[in-house]
Order: sequence, then structure tokens, then C-alpha cells
Amino acid sequence: MSGRKLRVQVPMRWADMDAYGHINNVNLVRMMEEARIAGFGVPGGTGKPGTEPLVNLFSTIPEATQILVVEHRVRYVVPLDYRNVPADADLWISGIKPASFDICYEFHDPVDGGLRVKATTTLAFFSVNEGRLLRIPAAHREALEEFRGDPVFRS
Repeated sequence: MSGRKLRVQVPMRWADMDAYGHINNVNLVRMMEEARIAGFGVPGGTGKPGTEPLVNLFSTIPEATQILVVEHRVRYVVPLDYRNVPADADLWISGIKPASFDICYEFHDPVDGGLRVKATTTLAFFSVNEGRLLRIPAAHREALEEFRGDPVFRS
């Protein structure tokens, strides 16, 4: 599995920094969300038009469908120090199952390029009308496959 990776830049805000001078763990999860949206787009029916994502994967979901976070897993390899320039984040897909998939992240220091954080977010399609998880539609599954790579974490 060697799918395409996306590289996005995620701003580090002054308020993201903790007393130790690095990005606080809670704010890192927010940066994961920003990276997901910059890479794969805003889920359909939410937000207003803005900057186009690198790949418009999430804006085409069926009406009354949500893409929900099931789980986050984060490993802080080395603290991500605050800088007034965006961090580099590599994104790809792994763990495609009938009703969920994982987005993988690697955050790198924007100056020296060193790996700082590895993470995954498990997402699932959810039917608002039926109140249950949905199988990933074939068109979306096919689109995910282009970005399929090895998982960040081995079980």
C-alpha cells in the first residue's frame, strides 16, 4: 500500500502554546482537524465557501449524512515547539472498513523538518435520518483508495 500523501500547512497560533513553549496536546487535536479540512475538504452542507482543499473528498457526501469522529490516537514523538510559521502535516488514509476509515497524520517542524507527532483519526459516515452508521458509498471508497497507505500505528 503506497497511496498518495497530501502535505498541508497548519498555522500554529500563539494561544496554542502552553507554558513549556510547545503546542498544547488539546490544541494539537484541533490542528489535526484543520489539517483534515485543508486536505480533504469541509463535509457537505457545512460552512461557507472558502479556500479549496487539496482534494475535495468530503464535500460530496449525501444529504443528511455526517462524517463523525469515532476515535483519535496521538503519539507525541518530540514536542512541537511554537513557531510563527505553519507546521507541515502529511495526511493519508488507512484502515478502510465497511463503515469507517482512518486518516493518518505526521506533523513536522516547519524549520528543521523533524517529525514531531504521529496521529490517526477514525471517521465514520452517519445517517442523521436513521440514527445509525452507514456503509461507505462505493464512490467514496474508491476515492479513499487513492490515498491509502500504511497505518501510523501497528496493532
